[in-house]
Amino acid sequence: MKRTSLITVFLLFLAGCDQVNQKLGLEDPAKKEATQQAEGKAVGSACRQSGRAIEDCYSIYSWLPKASIYEGWKEMDAYMRENQLETVAPQLPPPESPSAAKKRKKAEAAAAATEPESEKGSSKEEAKSAAPAEEKPAEKH
Repeated sequence: MKRTSLITVFLLFLAGCDQVNQKLGLEDPAKKEATQQAEGKAVGSACRQSGRAIEDCYSIYSWLPKASIYEGWKEMDAYMRENQLETVAPQLPPPESPSAAKKRKKAEAAAAATEPESEKGSSKEEAKSAAPAEEKPAEKH
């Protein structure tokens, strides 16, 4: 009885290791690389379908491997030519890269930290009072 409960606890502990490691950023390098390859291929395909140039795709998704982006782009290009499909215009802007998001957050935090308290309150009040005036156009009779 004691042995089975000990084994059960040990197995439960091992099952949670993957989740804990992922939360801590300690992923298996092989799994991480496979995921990035798959994501790059999907992104490359989407870029081609939306009519984006491969160079634009590389710069937008700089955190993904270029080889996998190119592979996905090339496969989608062949598929679209074979089936005579037209490009689909993207409806949303490209996502912000993780490095750009971190830089933007740091800049916002630095700007908020350097702004004096008296200006923080007055700038929010000015923005609130100015916003309704800008939203309503002046009516002409």
